[in-house]
Amino acid sequence: MDSESEFPWLYAKEAADQILFQYTGKYLSDIEIKVLKAAWDCKTYDDMATIYGYSAEYLNKDVGNKLWHKLSEVLGEKVTKKNFKAALKRTWEEQQYKSSIFKINSFQFPEGSLEPNSPFYVQRHGIEMTCYETVVKPGSLIRIKAPKLMGKTSLINRVLDCANKYSYQTIYLDVSCINREILMNLDKLLRWLCCIISKQLKLENRLQDYWDTDILGSNDNCTAYFEEYILTEIDYPLVLALDNVDKIFPYTEVIEDFLGMLRSWHEKGKILEIWQQLRLVIAHSTEVYIPLDINQSPFNAGVPIELLEFDHKQIQDLARLHNLHWDNNQVEILANMIGGHPYLVRLAMYEASSGNITLEQLLQEATTEAGIYSNHLRGYLQLLQEAPGLAQAFKMVVISPEPVELDSMQIYKLHSMGLVRRQDNYVMPRCDLYREYFQRVLV
Repeated sequence: MDSESEFPWLYAKEAADQILFQYTGKYLSDIEIKVLKAAWDCKTYDDMATIYGYSAEYLNKDVGNKLWHKLSEVLGEKVTKKNFKAALKRTWEEQQYKSSIFKINSFQFPEGSLEPNSPFYVQRHGIEMTCYETVVKPGSLIRIKAPKLMGKTSLINRVLDCANKYSYQTIYLDVSCINREILMNLDKLLRWLCCIISKQLKLENRLQDYWDTDILGSNDNCTAYFEEYILTEIDYPLVLALDNVDKIFPYTEVIEDFLGMLRSWHEKGKILEIWQQLRLVIAHSTEVYIPLDINQSPFNAGVPIELLEFDHKQIQDLARLHNLHWDNNQVEILANMIGGHPYLVRLAMYEASSGNITLEQLLQEATTEAGIYSNHLRGYLQLLQEAPGLAQAFKMVVISPEPVELDSMQIYKLHSMGLVRRQDNYVMPRCDLYREYFQRVLV
């Protein structure tokens, strides 16, 4: 890290919290956090007194001096209001190093999402910090978009972990796990949403007090339940993450009202204090394919986050974490076959670092039934065989040396599966692995 912008406040607070708890068994108090944050922003004690409503003398002598003394003791060096940033930066870097060494001793098979502090998580050029800064803003909305297996859920895990550090309540809901009969019916879906959130917040289920289908619609009932019950019962911000929202997209009788309700909640957060407690994180594979009122869709509001493939430097950094000493040429050869697809890259590195296969053998067998990607590829093949029209469209894509024009629904489905890249109204295979394999198996 070469600049202060690359060592943000959240990392400094985390470093101070961890080192103090390690030595004293206590985290930073609320007033200590306020003083530390204000000092981070180069505020004087007089400035802090104006901001927080305490006397400057109290903040200086009773809080500040004691805080710097505590940090000096646990860090083993003289810490002051002037030099604490550098001291915490060194501590944070040491914590990260120790965490990586401890966890990398045992490589984990790349399945599912990564835990927030996983050393194998690859930072996405400031995307994480954008999310961290957004989720703490009242009434915020974060929209994460990427095809499957690109790291959406891993990013959500880190955003929720950040919110937890602020003592927010966080709830993660995977829409793909909801029963189909619930997804097909708006009233059932919204009742389920209210019920599951009440349960996770350890609140009594009071749907019977708020659900009046004789007069109000389902959206109105759900909104009232949140506004008059859930958000009034909690005294902390609530971060609600909805993953795989595109699983609702096929249900046209549900999706417009459901997305319109989420958009309305975000808009309410701009003007009503009660709704500023709610922060939304929505993740989906692609855009909804039915036309939505521009004023109802949440996909043109909030902060958009699009996850792209890893670049060569990110692939090389990940290789080093796996104790693989690949040079630029080897990284380029791998990228030519699988692109920078996060899952495909991590699977290659897991197998290579475990000593199961060499890079040369991996590339030679990649598109065959003996290769490490065989299960992954067969899974796609099965999905395509269940949709002959889509399989025929993808066959046109893989046999063509140039990008191919398809209808919007075919593009939507293939892109959400992660099989193609889009170029205006044209598509091409996402990587050579898919091109070579499906050229052979799609007949």
